[in-house]
Amino acid sequence: MTTETFEPFIVNVRVKISALWTAMLFVFAYVDLFSLYRPDFRADLEAGEIAGFTINESFLLGTTLYVVIPSLMVFLALVLPPRVARIANIVLSLLYAVTIIAGAVGEWNYYVLGSAVEVALLAAIIYHAWIWPKRLDVQP
Repeated sequence: MTTETFEPFIVNVRVKISALWTAMLFVFAYVDLFSLYRPDFRADLEAGEIAGFTINESFLLGTTLYVVIPSLMVFLALVLPPRVARIANIVLSLLYAVTIIAGAVGEWNYYVLGSAVEVALLAAIIYHAWIWPKRLDVQP
Protein backbone atom coordinates (compact mmCIF):
# COMPACT_ATOMS: atom_id res chain seq x y z
CA MET A 1 0.00 0.00 0.00
CA THR A 2 1.37 3.38 -1.02
CA THR A 3 1.04 6.34 1.26
CA GLU A 4 0.61 9.66 -0.49
CA THR A 5 1.95 12.72 1.19
CA PHE A 6 1.34 16.18 -0.05
CA GLU A 7 4.13 18.66 -0.11
CA PRO A 8 3.22 21.74 1.91
CA PHE A 9 2.63 24.74 -0.26
CA ILE A 10 2.67 28.23 1.17
CA VAL A 11 0.37 30.66 -0.62
CA ASN A 12 1.61 34.24 -0.61
CA VAL A 13 -0.57 36.62 1.41
CA ARG A 14 -1.08 38.83 -1.65
CA VAL A 15 -2.52 35.91 -3.62
CA LYS A 16 -4.81 34.98 -0.72
CA ILE A 17 -6.13 38.52 -0.44
CA SER A 18 -6.60 38.88 -4.19
CA ALA A 19 -8.51 35.57 -4.29
CA LEU A 20 -10.71 36.73 -1.41
CA TRP A 21 -11.58 39.97 -3.24
CA THR A 22 -12.43 37.90 -6.33
CA ALA A 23 -14.67 35.53 -4.37
CA MET A 24 -16.40 38.47 -2.67
CA LEU A 25 -17.13 40.07 -6.03
CA PHE A 26 -18.63 36.84 -7.41
CA VAL A 27 -21.01 36.56 -4.47
CA PHE A 28 -21.74 40.30 -4.68
CA ALA A 29 -22.65 40.05 -8.39
CA TYR A 30 -24.75 36.92 -8.11
CA VAL A 31 -26.78 38.13 -5.13
CA ASP A 32 -27.59 41.32 -7.02
CA LEU A 33 -28.45 39.36 -10.18
CA PHE A 34 -30.78 37.07 -8.22
CA SER A 35 -32.72 40.17 -7.18
CA LEU A 36 -33.91 40.48 -10.78
CA TYR A 37 -36.09 37.40 -10.17
CA ARG A 38 -38.08 39.32 -7.53
CA PRO A 39 -41.25 40.99 -8.81
CA ASP A 40 -40.98 43.76 -6.20
CA PHE A 41 -37.42 44.58 -7.26
CA ARG A 42 -38.36 44.63 -10.95
CA ALA A 43 -41.31 46.92 -10.16
CA ASP A 44 -38.98 49.32 -8.36
CA LEU A 45 -36.63 49.27 -11.35
CA GLU A 46 -39.51 50.04 -13.70
CA ALA A 47 -40.48 52.94 -11.43
CA GLY A 48 -36.90 54.25 -11.65
CA GLU A 49 -36.00 53.64 -8.02
CA ILE A 50 -33.82 51.24 -6.02
CA ALA A 51 -33.95 51.17 -2.21
CA GLY A 52 -35.26 54.72 -2.11
CA PHE A 53 -32.65 56.06 -4.53
CA THR A 54 -33.69 57.49 -7.89
CA ILE A 55 -31.95 55.76 -10.75
CA ASN A 56 -30.20 58.55 -12.64
CA GLU A 57 -26.75 59.29 -13.99
CA SER A 58 -25.36 60.19 -10.55
CA PHE A 59 -26.72 56.99 -9.00
CA LEU A 60 -25.25 54.84 -11.78
CA LEU A 61 -21.89 56.64 -11.56
CA GLY A 62 -21.78 56.09 -7.78
CA THR A 63 -22.78 52.45 -8.17
CA THR A 64 -20.10 51.92 -10.80
CA LEU A 65 -17.49 53.47 -8.51
CA TYR A 66 -18.71 51.24 -5.66
CA VAL A 67 -18.11 48.13 -7.81
CA VAL A 68 -14.89 49.35 -9.46
CA ILE A 69 -13.01 49.80 -6.17
CA PRO A 70 -13.08 46.13 -5.05
CA SER A 71 -12.59 45.08 -8.67
CA LEU A 72 -9.34 47.06 -8.75
CA MET A 73 -8.34 45.60 -5.38
CA VAL A 74 -8.10 42.17 -7.02
CA PHE A 75 -5.10 43.56 -8.94
CA LEU A 76 -3.88 46.17 -6.47
CA ALA A 77 -3.56 43.59 -3.68
CA LEU A 78 -0.88 41.98 -5.83
CA VAL A 79 1.10 45.07 -6.83
CA LEU A 80 0.81 47.84 -4.23
CA PRO A 81 3.72 48.32 -1.83
CA PRO A 82 3.12 46.08 1.23
CA ARG A 83 2.39 48.89 3.70
CA VAL A 84 -0.08 50.60 1.32
CA ALA A 85 -1.70 47.29 0.35
CA ARG A 86 -2.12 46.29 3.99
CA ILE A 87 -3.80 49.57 4.95
CA ALA A 88 -5.96 49.69 1.80
CA ASN A 89 -7.18 46.12 2.31
CA ILE A 90 -8.07 46.70 5.96
CA VAL A 91 -9.78 50.07 5.46
CA LEU A 92 -11.70 49.15 2.31
CA SER A 93 -12.82 45.80 3.72
CA LEU A 94 -14.15 47.51 6.83
CA LEU A 95 -16.00 50.14 4.78
CA TYR A 96 -17.52 47.56 2.46
CA ALA A 97 -18.53 45.31 5.35
CA VAL A 98 -20.42 48.21 6.94
CA THR A 99 -22.23 49.09 3.70
CA ILE A 100 -23.08 45.43 3.00
CA ILE A 101 -24.49 44.92 6.50
CA ALA A 102 -26.54 48.13 6.21
CA GLY A 103 -27.85 47.06 2.80
CA ALA A 104 -28.92 43.64 4.07
CA VAL A 105 -31.21 44.99 6.80
CA GLY A 106 -34.79 43.96 6.03
CA GLU A 107 -33.84 42.01 2.91
CA TRP A 108 -34.92 38.54 1.84
CA ASN A 109 -33.07 35.52 3.25
CA TYR A 110 -31.03 34.81 0.08
CA TYR A 111 -29.73 38.38 0.23
CA VAL A 112 -28.91 38.17 3.94
CA LEU A 113 -27.06 34.87 3.37
CA GLY A 114 -25.10 36.31 0.44
CA SER A 115 -24.29 39.41 2.48
CA ALA A 116 -23.10 37.26 5.40
CA VAL A 117 -20.76 35.37 3.04
CA GLU A 118 -19.48 38.66 1.61
CA VAL A 119 -18.79 40.01 5.12
CA ALA A 120 -17.03 36.75 6.07
CA LEU A 121 -14.79 37.05 2.99
CA LEU A 122 -14.06 40.69 3.86
CA ALA A 123 -13.23 39.64 7.44
CA ALA A 124 -10.77 37.12 6.00
CA ILE A 125 -9.18 39.92 3.95
CA ILE A 126 -8.83 42.01 7.11
CA TYR A 127 -7.34 39.03 8.97
CA HIS A 128 -4.74 38.27 6.29
CA ALA A 129 -3.85 41.93 5.84
CA TRP A 130 -3.55 42.35 9.62
CA ILE A 131 -1.16 39.41 10.03
CA TRP A 132 0.78 40.29 6.86
CA PRO A 133 4.30 38.95 7.46
CA LYS A 134 7.12 41.44 7.87
CA ARG A 135 9.58 39.14 6.12
CA LEU A 136 9.04 37.27 2.88
CA ASP A 137 10.30 33.96 4.28
CA VAL A 138 7.75 33.95 7.11
CA GLN A 139 4.18 32.98 6.26
CA PRO A 140 1.48 32.66 8.93
